[in-house]
Amino acid sequence: MRRQSCFDAAKAMGKKSLREASMQDLDAIKSSITDEMYRLARHVINEIARTTKAVTALESGDYTQFGQLMVQSHESLRDDYEVSCPELDELVASAMEVEGVYGSRMTGGGFGGCTVTLVKTDSVEKAINNMKEKYSGKATFYVCSPCDGAQKLTL
Repeated sequence: MRRQSCFDAAKAMGKKSLREASMQDLDAIKSSITDEMYRLARHVINEIARTTKAVTALESGDYTQFGQLMVQSHESLRDDYEVSCPELDELVASAMEVEGVYGSRMTGGGFGGCTVTLVKTDSVEKAINNMKEKYSGKATFYVCSPCDGAQKLTL
């Protein structure tokens, strides 16, 4: 239903996809679509913009900006796209209480699952302990370091 609503919003704007749309385009048709369709499309349009800004932030080493974009993304997934859940919101909120945490957001398909949190190395244990203390459930933590990612190997 979410995906179809996004296709319908793009069509209402005369666009092939929301990738071609701006918030100005969406605001121009707001009165002719449902509130739900508007929120879903707003999430996608803004998420595309956030992703572009995130690339720039990472390339320039601006982890503060990147972290803010992570949190904005989570808030949009929660409020506009409505795929978060109280447990994920709790984990993100408790992570963000810790000095040295740049950002946190849900990841995956939504409706429960995982969060990803960008933390300064010397704040990892403090973040984990705070999240364990504040979280109403039992969380599992995987600490990893960023790397170059997948790449083609010549064998």
